[in-house]
Amino acid sequence: MTLTADGEKPSTRPPHPLRAEAVRGFAPWTGAAVLLTLGVLLTGTSARWQGGWAETGAQLHDSMLVIAPLAAAAGCLQGGRERRRRTDELWETAVRGRLARFLASAVPVALWAAAGFAAAAALALLATWPYARGDRPHLGLLPGDAVLLAACALVGHVVGRLVAWRPAAPVLAMAGYVGLAVPATASPGAARHLDAALSAPVGSDPVWWQPMVMAVWTGGLASAVVLAYAARRRYTALVPLAAAIAAGALLVRTGDGLWHEDPLASRQVCDTSTTPQICVNARYAGLLPQVHEALSDVTGRLAGVQNLPVRFEDRPGAPRHGEAQLPMLAPFGWSVVRGRLADPQQYAWEAVAELQDRGDCEGTMDPRVRRADDAVEHYLAPSPHQGYFDELAAEGGAAERAELTARQRARARLASMGEEERRIWLSAYFAAAGDCGARGVPAL
Repeated sequence: MTLTADGEKPSTRPPHPLRAEAVRGFAPWTGAAVLLTLGVLLTGTSARWQGGWAETGAQLHDSMLVIAPLAAAAGCLQGGRERRRRTDELWETAVRGRLARFLASAVPVALWAAAGFAAAAALALLATWPYARGDRPHLGLLPGDAVLLAACALVGHVVGRLVAWRPAAPVLAMAGYVGLAVPATASPGAARHLDAALSAPVGSDPVWWQPMVMAVWTGGLASAVVLAYAARRRYTALVPLAAAIAAGALLVRTGDGLWHEDPLASRQVCDTSTTPQICVNARYAGLLPQVHEALSDVTGRLAGVQNLPVRFEDRPGAPRHGEAQLPMLAPFGWSVVRGRLADPQQYAWEAVAELQDRGDCEGTMDPRVRRADDAVEHYLAPSPHQGYFDELAAEGGAAERAELTARQRARARLASMGEEERRIWLSAYFAAAGDCGARGVPAL
């Protein structure tokens, strides 16, 4: 008999089956597949979320529509493993009970799926951190999403044990995708809140108990399925099923009350050193210096001009009295990409267009008003594509060339004015904001 250096017999205790499955089996590949798939999804949409904490959290949650069916398919593959190896009858003769054997095979896949998601979420948050311009990380939905992945893997494992059909895993994944996607898009009632992959409103947070109740809903259903399949006393499945039903009833009854608006989303952070003042949503307070720089030529040329709006504001909906709408910073991928204004010149032009907003005058506007608007726009912040549009007009018919000549004359007239004369003219121009006729608009 061989002894150790201390004179003791070496341990011959075999490793626990759960550890063997978690380290050497199919489970680690499940975590890698979740991590890789989520990495591809996030990389392809990075311009829409990278730089915004709320956008990152919402994108991670929305990925459940793809990742949860993937976890279910992985569980299904693992569940059918013994049948494919033709060792299922041998496993039935093992000393361990049916539930213990089931958990030893299924739990590692569920844990690795959740771990792959956690790793991808951590990497996404790290990718957002250098570009974030305000707000804070929104992590409320992530625990419930991890529980959803584990639950899908367990249910998929049961399907794999029961269904002796090779395409069962991909079919289950497609069915899971449809089952998660349809309620989120087609159900207008409160029942849609039972959908664990329901899109999160950007700029809103779940109430503090929503992730826990959602975890009880998804985890309870999965536990009931597992116990109904593998437990010796199958009636024990009624306990998690009752908990899931109670959680689901609470979700349905609360409905849209499951979400509350982030206080920052309704606040504005303002730079009061300019006229008009420049205000952006408090969630993107760090972008205010860039917005100020982009509009510096506009506000500089409006110095001393009367009858201007009090401020530019960045909020959805029509601007209030005395305010002008800024181009919206959100959703990301248009005005803002990775914490930077994508095109400051375009942004300034859009801001001036909002400053000149004449409501429903498009069909009844006098040509002289159009020329005045064009001259002011060209003076404050010309469109980056103005030259292209002028070339098109120059190549058009006689009427288009005549209109272009009239516009160019109006631009030159405004640019040639002295500073005081131009301030007086602009003050009169902004006093007639909203007029469709030429009566209140000063001539050029």
